[in-house]
Amino acid sequence: MNATPTATPLEPYVLADDPVLDLLNTQANVDAVPVDFWQHDADVTRWLVRLGWFREGEIPEFEAGALLAAARHLREVIRGLLEQRKAGQLGDPAALNAFLRKAVSYPQLLWTAPGELNLHRQRKQQTPEQFLAPLAEAAADLLVNADFELIRTCEHPECVLWFYDRTKAHKRRWCSMALCGNRHKVAEFRKRKLKP
Repeated sequence: MNATPTATPLEPYVLADDPVLDLLNTQANVDAVPVDFWQHDADVTRWLVRLGWFREGEIPEFEAGALLAAARHLREVIRGLLEQRKAGQLGDPAALNAFLRKAVSYPQLLWTAPGELNLHRQRKQQTPEQFLAPLAEAAADLLVNADFELIRTCEHPECVLWFYDRTKAHKRRWCSMALCGNRHKVAEFRKRKLKP
């Protein structure tokens, strides 16, 4: 029995409880078909705004396709390092370090009202790699500080989505109950119904 196909989501899933893992989830399997939600610079831009990395209007214009290429490259660099870290292997951080070296930033104090002080990081953004440096920094922080016992991929055999299990009992198995958890429940119900 084949599951009824669903329409491909218009936007990548945001369900990982960590923005770096949500970055990895911009590639997913939808109805067992691999989907890359990043096909154009605008897809990357929408995702960056949606996840709060930048606000609308803060994203500079780059040469056509440059942001997409840099974002896809960063995604694969991060994916490789996370997979190696998760497997307890030694990884080569050179590609991620290359992104980190391009970050040119400095803190600025903002005093918006009496008693309201904020520290805001200003970033020099001339290239897509410099622009994406905050994501590289977040990935480096995740690699160093995360509890990798709680970083997992969904247990559904056709799902490739990652998540950080921040539940109290740390027993999360699915990327989302609405996606794979329900699929599993339906499959188990069908198995029980078919048994004599």
